[in-house]
Amino acid sequence: MQRSQAASREPMSGVEMASAAGALLLRLRAKAPRVHCVTNAVAQNFTANALLALGAVPSMTLSGEEIGAFVARSDALLVNLGTFDRERREATSIAVDTATQHGLPWVLDPVFVDRAPQRAAYARDLIFLAPSALRLNAAEFGALAGGKPTAESVASYARAHKLTVGLSGATDLVADGNRVVSIANGHPLMAKVTAMGCAASAMVAACLAVEPDIFLATAAALTLTGVAGELAAIHAQGPGSFAVAMLDALHTIDAKALVAHARLDAEANTIAQVN
Repeated sequence: MQRSQAASREPMSGVEMASAAGALLLRLRAKAPRVHCVTNAVAQNFTANALLALGAVPSMTLSGEEIGAFVARSDALLVNLGTFDRERREATSIAVDTATQHGLPWVLDPVFVDRAPQRAAYARDLIFLAPSALRLNAAEFGALAGGKPTAESVASYARAHKLTVGLSGATDLVADGNRVVSIANGHPLMAKVTAMGCAASAMVAACLAVEPDIFLATAAALTLTGVAGELAAIHAQGPGSFAVAMLDALHTIDAKALVAHARLDAEANTIAQVN
């Protein structure tokens, strides 16, 4: 499957992108892609359950003896730096090498790189190895890029590093250097459940497994996450019930509901051409 960072196709409107995300969801559930996750100890359980609820098949092994085989038989890879220990760094090296050898898409989630210089330096080394997408928050972007995230700065960073950036926040932003879209879906309770962002990164990987346009796959995954969060909040009484409702929402959401609730603004999707 040939993948595109900066597609030459005509820009899509927000409505068109929402429809494309709905079609992607159908393909994902039909294929049930395998996603291998090198992720942190806190996030493993929720991430695995989120992938299963969405329709993907997770694997989580960190063993240096077998992780290469697991990644080789997967459709996409997630590398999450939330637990920065030797075992996960060694596993990451094998996993990324294997993904590169097999032409598999992989996602980097540089968790907490704003907290420690060593972690930020390691994340920069990984970015040099050409992940398909970088999913992070504003503080993490600032640590890596050296400035505040704006549509212009995120697009510039994506273009310079030849990847797609999925920036999570009150309004999510996705940019690949030529196209930018903002996603206004989500709910405040999402910030009260640990591993919510980690699971979103895993869902980016799952979408990359069925969609060669990296920008579209990343936008679809963050749209799915945000819409599911809104639907889950309808039934939740607090963070505990919200986490359960979020898994239920990921399991039950369909293309029609996704399109109906998605709030995407792609008016700035040619920003790279005017800077």
